[in-house]
Amino acid sequence: MLNVTDLRKEFATLVAVDGVSFNAGNGEVFGLLGPNGAGKTTTIRMILNILVPDGGTVTYDGKPFSGEVRDHIGYLPEERGLYRKSKLLDTIMYFAVLRGMKRGAAKGEALRWLARFSLEEFRDRKVEELSKGNQQKVQFICAIIHDPSIVILDEPFSGLDPVNQIIFKDIFHELRAAGKTVVFSTHQMDQAERLSDTLCLINRGRVVLGGTVRDVKRRYGTNSLHVEFSGDGAFMSGLPDVRRALLYGNAAELELAPGANVQALIGEMNGKIDITKFELVEPSLQSIFIQTVGDSNAGAAPPPEAP
Repeated sequence: MLNVTDLRKEFATLVAVDGVSFNAGNGEVFGLLGPNGAGKTTTIRMILNILVPDGGTVTYDGKPFSGEVRDHIGYLPEERGLYRKSKLLDTIMYFAVLRGMKRGAAKGEALRWLARFSLEEFRDRKVEELSKGNQQKVQFICAIIHDPSIVILDEPFSGLDPVNQIIFKDIFHELRAAGKTVVFSTHQMDQAERLSDTLCLINRGRVVLGGTVRDVKRRYGTNSLHVEFSGDGAFMSGLPDVRRALLYGNAAELELAPGANVQALIGEMNGKIDITKFELVEPSLQSIFIQTVGDSNAGAAPPPEAP
């Protein structure tokens, strides 16, 4: 288990991380969420001892960071960390041997992962010849090839097309099934909602909510109306009892006020748009993200913990 307690980091006059705490267990996918500049990368760098925290502690199964612990961690940084002039197979094998693998085993695993990501034909190409998405796949392979017990991924979906995002998702599930601890940062709430068992949302360096995805969504109630339609739905934000309208092309998520009359709302929409589907749903993480970050920026507290 990864245990993070009261981490703090200050740069000159900026407090980048201010009292961040969370736990990520074995066999769990943990999402570290937040807008750009929230402090996610700084938190991850302190977890990995790349940055020394000004306060707080990080332990792995109760042990502080050490060389031995480091060899059991896989890390994918947000920025590209590959040798651009090196060939793919050589690059992957280098990182594998660096983490203690024998060359023969490293080559076998490297070839297996290249096949998994449909990169076999590029094995002798230089890293700089690859697309950004393929570079991200190579970097991901380098992070997990040595079979780490803890995998820490900073914005892992950057540069990936939908097909490769699905491959990453499948590997996340495989790592969890194998009892690994997977921690990933993202500002993409749809990915976090599909992948995370538990999560922590930070904003301006502070934790604003956390818990299992189910508990977080339950805490915010079931007062959202999902509508699919054809036509122009821009008017929805002005409907009675609609606190916030999130539009996604021909779909919308409407955050409703308590006691809202759903049938009356549907009546208001009829004639303005052609409704093909509507249902009361739990709020999406995207909606919770916008609501919570907006509220915290305004100085309001997030909803209380559910009993």
